[in-house]
Amino acid sequence: MGPGPSDVSPRVLEALSRPTIGHLDPEFIGLMDEIKTLLHYAFKTNNELTIPVSAPGSAGMEACFVNLVSPGDKVIVCQNGVFGGRMKENVERCGGVAIMVEDSWGSPVDADKVKAAFSNNTDVKILAFVHAETSTGVESDAATLCRLAAENNALSIVDTVTSVAGIDVDVDGWGADAVYSGTQKCLSCVPGISPVTFSARAVEVISNRQHKVQSWFLDMQLVMGYWGGNTKRAYHHTAPVNAMYALHESLIMLKEEGLENSWARHQLNHRALVSGLEAMGLSMVVDAAHRLPQLNLVSIPEGADDAAVRGALLSQYSLEIGAGLGALAGNSWRIGLMGHASNQKNVLLCLSALDNVLTAQGAKIVSGVAVAAALAEYG
Repeated sequence: MGPGPSDVSPRVLEALSRPTIGHLDPEFIGLMDEIKTLLHYAFKTNNELTIPVSAPGSAGMEACFVNLVSPGDKVIVCQNGVFGGRMKENVERCGGVAIMVEDSWGSPVDADKVKAAFSNNTDVKILAFVHAETSTGVESDAATLCRLAAENNALSIVDTVTSVAGIDVDVDGWGADAVYSGTQKCLSCVPGISPVTFSARAVEVISNRQHKVQSWFLDMQLVMGYWGGNTKRAYHHTAPVNAMYALHESLIMLKEEGLENSWARHQLNHRALVSGLEAMGLSMVVDAAHRLPQLNLVSIPEGADDAAVRGALLSQYSLEIGAGLGALAGNSWRIGLMGHASNQKNVLLCLSALDNVLTAQGAKIVSGVAVAAALAEYG
C-alpha cells in the first residue's frame, strides 16, 4: 500500500509465467495488436500511435520528450512535486529551454500561472505537466491545461503514470498530444512497461523533425516499424514477451471491470480510508477537491516516529506505506490504494495496523474507532 509498485493480481502473475515465444512470432504479433486496442480503451483515445514502450514509466516520459523536443525549443514545465522536476531534466537534456511554473507541493498546477507563462513567452512549443503527482497525491486539471496548450498552438505532454485506471484519463477528450503511463500503479501489472500515446499533431511534429531523436531506442519512427499495423514487422528490439503477456492480462481485467467501475472502486476505498484516518485523529495534507483516491497523503501525528511506524507496519503486518518526499519528507506518509490493492480488506488492515502501531508508540490518536468509521462508508 505504498506509492507503487502495487500488488499484482494472481491472474497477471499466471500470465507472466506462460511459455516465452519469439518477439516476431505470429502469435505474439497478434497479441501486440490486442494490447494496442486495449490501450486505446484505457487511455480513451483513437490515436494510431499508441504502444507500450519496453521499459518503465520513466522511459515513457523520455520517449515523449526526446521525440518532440528539439534543441532550442521552449517548453513550459509545471512542477508541483518530484516528477515535474524530472520533466525539466528531460527538456534540458534534449537541448530545450524549460520555463518553470512552480506550485507548492500538495497543491495542483495553477492554470492562471500557466496562462501567464504563455503570455510572457509567445513562442512556446510544448506544455508539460503531471496529471496525478505520485509524490504528493494531487490531481491537476488536465482538461484545462491541455486546452491552454492548444489555444497557444503548443503541444501537451502529460504524465498519467499514477492516474490510468484509477481516475478519469480522457486523452482524446482533453486533446492531449503525448501521454505516458506505467504498468505498476493502478493497472496492477509488474513494473517495466510504459504505455504511451501520441496524437496526430504530435506524430506530424515527429515526422518533420530537423534533428535526429537523441535516443535510438526510443525513436518512435523506428519503433513504429515494429509496433505498426503491418503484418510484416521490422525488427527493432526484443520485446519483453512475458511482461507483455502480463500487461495484456491486466488490460483484459480492466476491460472486464470497466473503466468507470474501476474509478468508482478507487473512490469508495479512498473515502473509507479517509473516514477511518480522520476518525483516528489524523489529517489529510491535500484539499479534498484535489486528492487522488489512489495515493493518499497523510500528516504524521504528534508523538509518532515516521521510520519506526513504517518499519513496524512492514515487519509486524507485512504492510508497506510510503514516506513523504521533498518538502513533505518526515511529516507525511503516502498510502497507496492502487489497482488490485484497492480493496476493503486492505483498507481495514491498514487502519487496524496503524491504530495498533501508533497506540503502542504513544502517539496522540483516538484508538479503536477507525475500522468502524471505514465500515460505515461501505454501508
